[in-house]
Amino acid sequence: MFIGEYEHSVDAKGRVIMPSRLREDIGEKFILTKGLDGCLFAYSQNEWANFEEKLKLLPLTNKNARDFVRFFLSGAIECEIDKQGRFLIPGNLRIYANLEKEIVILGVGTRIEIWDKDTWSKSEENISADEIAENMDKILGI
Repeated sequence: MFIGEYEHSVDAKGRVIMPSRLREDIGEKFILTKGLDGCLFAYSQNEWANFEEKLKLLPLTNKNARDFVRFFLSGAIECEIDKQGRFLIPGNLRIYANLEKEIVILGVGTRIEIWDKDTWSKSEENISADEIAENMDKILGI
């Protein structure tokens, strides 16, 4: 399980250091793709396979389902961590998530999220744990 918040920077070539606490669980090779809310999602090979299986269950006849699958798969790329613990974020994904210099890497359970630092700060300001907790019964059906 991925947990924690880590601040890093993107170098001139688009490389980022994967935090050592996340490196072992993500593996030497992992999948990076466009995420929701303007960030990137990173999945271990095993978690990506689980995610792909869920995507395969979506109905081809539903336009929203097709768009959802396109969104995640078209932006996906396999990344490899080098000997210095770095990986390359391709230009199209850096543009999508507005990753220029300062970033935040979050461990959020089954995936890692990579955010532009300013975007994360603004997003975090809008998170109200109390409000979310009050609505969890609707989400979980309890």
